[in-house]
Amino acid sequence: MFIVTGGAGFVGSNLVRELNRRGHTDILVVDNLARGEKAQNLADLTISDYMDKREFRARLDAFTLDLNPEAVFHNGACSDTMEADGRYMMENNFGDSRALLHWCLARKTPLVYASSAATYGASPDFEPVPKNECPLNVYGYSKLAFDQHVRSLMPVIQSPVVGLRYFNVFGPREHHKGRMMSVLHQLLRQLKEEGVCRLFRGTEGYGDGEQQRDFIYVGDIVAINLHFGAGGMTKVIVNAGTGRARSFNDIVKTLIAHLGKGRIDYIPFPDVLRGKYQSFTQADVRSLRAAGYTAPFTELEAGIAATLSDL
Repeated sequence: MFIVTGGAGFVGSNLVRELNRRGHTDILVVDNLARGEKAQNLADLTISDYMDKREFRARLDAFTLDLNPEAVFHNGACSDTMEADGRYMMENNFGDSRALLHWCLARKTPLVYASSAATYGASPDFEPVPKNECPLNVYGYSKLAFDQHVRSLMPVIQSPVVGLRYFNVFGPREHHKGRMMSVLHQLLRQLKEEGVCRLFRGTEGYGDGEQQRDFIYVGDIVAINLHFGAGGMTKVIVNAGTGRARSFNDIVKTLIAHLGKGRIDYIPFPDVLRGKYQSFTQADVRSLRAAGYTAPFTELEAGIAATLSDL
């Protein structure tokens, strides 16, 4: 059996779908369905059990979670980069992760967990080493703090533990995320509802709409997770991105080409984001490749086409 935390979320539900496609249905999904619309991500999937995240954490702390999974895929977290409540963020993203890590270590169960490119902040270098880590908000810090905890244990860890620093993931099954939906879905909604996409004017040396991110299709994220969850004594923190930055203009032009309509408006850069915004991200994938993941990545245009066909 497998455990997928955040299993009703964006990446988690895509993971469950792929496990189902590969013939696996003995899956425990852990999540918080206080927002009931997330259940739509599970409605067409097959799982063997569901557990609320509060019960899951309580059982981890009480040492009463008596399971023996093949692997644990940990995607449960608060992903709101604008959340200002540091106590809440640390309890969700650090405390829950630490409890799960030590449960997995005690059983020598492979753990693949979601870290984030937000750990790099405004750094121009995205190699996953400490000198490049300078998060701009408490979300990024919560992810970095857990990575640091994992690193401190690396010399004594005796089972697979892989941290994946997700870059800008996009794809189907993220309708529930509100303002934290990927740029792709936010822009798609603008085009469908208003016929226009709003992008930021030039900032930090970038032209209008030319800020660049490493956009990675969720299918590739799922493939990376399953690769490292399949066994092998791997202990590493790596980037989960394509290694190729693309502009917001590229996304909009591709969407307009698919829809056959729409235009771009460039708006002033908001003051609230100054000093908190990554104008450029591009994963350094050398450590990912060195760790054994060699599959090619989905091109942005192909990923957008796949997403639109899966809505």
